[in-house]
Amino acid sequence: MSLTRFCLVRHGETEWNAVGRIQGTTDIDLNDKGRWQASMVAQALADAGITAIYSSDLKRAANTAKIIAEQLALEPRPVPQLRERNYGLFEGMSYEEARRLHPEAYACYERRDRYYNYESGESLENVQARAAGVMENLLATHRGETVAIVLHGGVMDAIYRFATGLALEDKRYFAIPNAGLNWLVHDEQGWRVESWADTQHLEKPDLD
Repeated sequence: MSLTRFCLVRHGETEWNAVGRIQGTTDIDLNDKGRWQASMVAQALADAGITAIYSSDLKRAANTAKIIAEQLALEPRPVPQLRERNYGLFEGMSYEEARRLHPEAYACYERRDRYYNYESGESLENVQARAAGVMENLLATHRGETVAIVLHGGVMDAIYRFATGLALEDKRYFAIPNAGLNWLVHDEQGWRVESWADTQHLEKPDLD
């Protein structure tokens, strides 16, 4: 079986990222730093042999993908199933506001209750089901290729757990930085993480 490689990229920074506000499916665009981060990702992937690029259709991911794709001479392909988790009543709040205003819901968040959906949002189980489905479909479509996927932190958390077998309830021990490079591979042994949370490309000085 041939080796298939996926580079997962969390979108560049937004103003809500910068101030610690929960975005979820709220459609917030990149800020200037986020656009710069996307251009640095494009440079880092220039010689990676990327044959296709997919992204969530939310602006912060779609526009990150657009900047990367332009430099790689590819056309980004939007996938609504890659959208961030719907955080329901938490969306637009800071984590402190969520904890103070909705203590019971925040307790479910802290213990990673796989079934809780924030009353009008989405459960961890559902996020992982749709994310894993996308990964399996892209594997079938691009077997033996190298593919970039631009998406969101919550969805990347679900995919990491899908690939490694880490339980949804287990505390996250891995970082998911904006515009980091995260490599998953698939071969005859199945899915595995090749490298994760690489941000060396973002350490270059901004020369603009």
